[in-house]
Amino acid sequence: MSGHSKWATTKHKKAVVDAKRGKMFAKLIKNIEVAARTGGGDPTGNPTLFDAIQKAKKSSVPNNNIDGAVKRGSGAEVGGADWQTIMYEGYGPNGVAVLIECLTDNRNRAAAEVRTALSRNGGSLADPGSVAYMFNRKGIVIIGKQGRSEDDILEIVLDAGAEEVNDLGDEFEVVSEPTDLVAVRTALQGAGVDYESAESSFVPTMNVPLEEEGARKIFKLIDALEDSDDVQNVYANFDVSDEVMEKLDA
Repeated sequence: MSGHSKWATTKHKKAVVDAKRGKMFAKLIKNIEVAARTGGGDPTGNPTLFDAIQKAKKSSVPNNNIDGAVKRGSGAEVGGADWQTIMYEGYGPNGVAVLIECLTDNRNRAAAEVRTALSRNGGSLADPGSVAYMFNRKGIVIIGKQGRSEDDILEIVLDAGAEEVNDLGDEFEVVSEPTDLVAVRTALQGAGVDYESAESSFVPTMNVPLEEEGARKIFKLIDALEDSDDVQNVYANFDVSDEVMEKLDA
């Protein structure tokens, strides 16, 4: 099991109740706005929007905020910003490769905040292409176990294009090609399996194992990056054992 995946899902749960809740809400709303602008405001015909709304609802974003984002993004209501997606590449402590996905209306501000977060936490910006090759784009569906086994889930999603099912402790992670994400999610829904989130993500092809001190440093860096309103997602190629995770949780 990847300690990184387990950490990411644990962090997601904690984010709902911690002091950054408002900031997380804003990022989820931004995702909805962009999805509606790109593929239209009808979730039934826009799977990216459907999944963005689902993730926001799972994170307790109020329905009126979600509806407003859909209207702004689709043009039914004025006020939508001109969001641009920018990907920065960098290195963290211990040579960990980092991809930083930004959604911003101000490229200069985003670049400055990313550079500052990296430099203050033992990292540095890298040239375009020097880090991205270490990651593959994958479809990731996170589901609660709901009394089912890994084999139960695999049986449901295999014909839909799923590549593997990983046990994250309280949840399963279903991995597929991005083009099979909707089919996998639909197969789960058809089998009555509720899911936490479904989205395209960057998965590392190789991981850097970290001990406790190294893990603390990389988590601090990721927190600093995610503290920026412009940073939407951070991906990194580290792995932390369950034992180290338990020490950090304590």
